[in-house]
Amino acid sequence: MPPNNLLDDVLAGSHQAVARLISLVEDGDTEGYAILRRLHSRVGRAYVVGVTGPPGAGKSTLVDAMTKLLRREGKTVAIVAVDPTSPFTGGAILGDRIRMQDHATDSGVFIRSMATRGSLGGLAPGTSDAVKILDAIGYDVVFIETVGTGQAEVDVVGAADTVAIVLVPGLGDAVQTLKAGIMEIGDVFVVNKADHGDPDRTVTELKMMLGLKPQTGTWQPPILKTVATEGQGVKPVLDAIERHRRHLEERGLLADKRHRRREAEILRVLEARVRDRVVQTARRSGRLEELARRVHSGELDPYTAADELDKED
Repeated sequence: MPPNNLLDDVLAGSHQAVARLISLVEDGDTEGYAILRRLHSRVGRAYVVGVTGPPGAGKSTLVDAMTKLLRREGKTVAIVAVDPTSPFTGGAILGDRIRMQDHATDSGVFIRSMATRGSLGGLAPGTSDAVKILDAIGYDVVFIETVGTGQAEVDVVGAADTVAIVLVPGLGDAVQTLKAGIMEIGDVFVVNKADHGDPDRTVTELKMMLGLKPQTGTWQPPILKTVATEGQGVKPVLDAIERHRRHLEERGLLADKRHRRREAEILRVLEARVRDRVVQTARRSGRLEELARRVHSGELDPYTAADELDKED
């Protein structure tokens, strides 16, 4: 498909074209990046919500429930669901998100599963670019659901405007463990599956943990209880996200957050280009192989070898 035709189809709202473009960008294809460049001026209208938390908390079910409510309000929704990577195919293990297939025939909802491909931090390498594409073509809300690995999932704070942390009753000491990771980045906390265990105790534990968190502004993260499978408590979660959005906008914090995101994007692109250039040059010249042999023999350490390559670049 020629680039112009693909761009036209993407702007026309073709789900197949959007999926194709995201795949191209994921694979580092020059055609995909050329189209992404042309779309960039349209970026900045969607509100991006990160949804993270430990495995089994019901993140997909909650996102599905929030999507249903947003669609009733007439808003379009895109979902980027980051899944573990298959060790055999390299793709997302959960594929097209079976739990969200009720939206498969809804033209106002786009769902994309992305594999982490070994990336740490809970996001796939192409997540930010996928979000930019979905933002540029006009979706009102973009959800980023992280892979569900626990306290390492902090990259979402740099990719989202509002971050919702989803937990479940009965975490006990696990809340203490999470405190050092994802507990630090939450704007809204959700105790899902509140029809099981002792959700009130979990809420109390969260309040205690949040009380120890350094206060960097006037926003106090709310703690809400839901039973996402039944749709209970989901509307208050969306209301809390909207309040956080207004909080950010009224204080100029949303613009600052998005500015920092653009800085990070520039550095990410620059780092990738510099790394690729150094690696390609070192491989072509045989220098990388030579240094690897010297490190293996104990003549050099990896840091000195890297210094050598840095001097030659």
